[in-house]
Amino acid sequence: MPPSANAIADRKKSLSAILRELIAIDNDKAVTIGEITDRFGRRSFGALMFVFAALNCLPLPPGGTSVLGLPLLLLAPQVAIGIGAPWLPRKFRDRRVKGTDLDKAFGKVLPRLESAEKFCRPRLTFLFGPVGDRIIGLVCTLLAMVLILPIPLGNFAPAIAIGLFSLALFNRDGVLALTGYAFTAFSAGLLVVSAGAVTLAIQKLLHFFGA
Repeated sequence: MPPSANAIADRKKSLSAILRELIAIDNDKAVTIGEITDRFGRRSFGALMFVFAALNCLPLPPGGTSVLGLPLLLLAPQVAIGIGAPWLPRKFRDRRVKGTDLDKAFGKVLPRLESAEKFCRPRLTFLFGPVGDRIIGLVCTLLAMVLILPIPLGNFAPAIAIGLFSLALFNRDGVLALTGYAFTAFSAGLLVVSAGAVTLAIQKLLHFFGA
């Protein structure tokens, strides 16, 4: 089926603009997640991954990132293996979302996203393509694995890195991709420090109890 005029127009819109349109939808006309995905077209991976990365940056109860990080473990590997459009379970695609629900989830994130988008534009596009996109997908898969682990203060940096990669994919912005790689290195450093701290704490406990 050829894309509709609305779908073609959406391809030229920013992520924040489409999210604001979705938030403004009357609650009586709630849309499905599948319909939302279709609106983003070929940019769906970047859009969906940003949405879940942003949710993981919000204050969450203990274990929250372990749940909200799972969709990233579904999406990122698909980018890594070169799938053209996101595959989502039918029950998830058919789930209806109201504008008020989207506003609760992204109302606080949107102003920051709009500020970031002022600096987003296609550049250093050689970092993308069949190989570049797959590398980003692989890195985001590894980050998502870290994200769902119960590591104290170890989830924020991976979520930021995935968010940067997602915006990079959506806008084909190589500068954002490079920033994402930098945050990935930072996340790896935090992971090493956290692992060292946990190991040291266990050693001290064993020593304290005379083990």
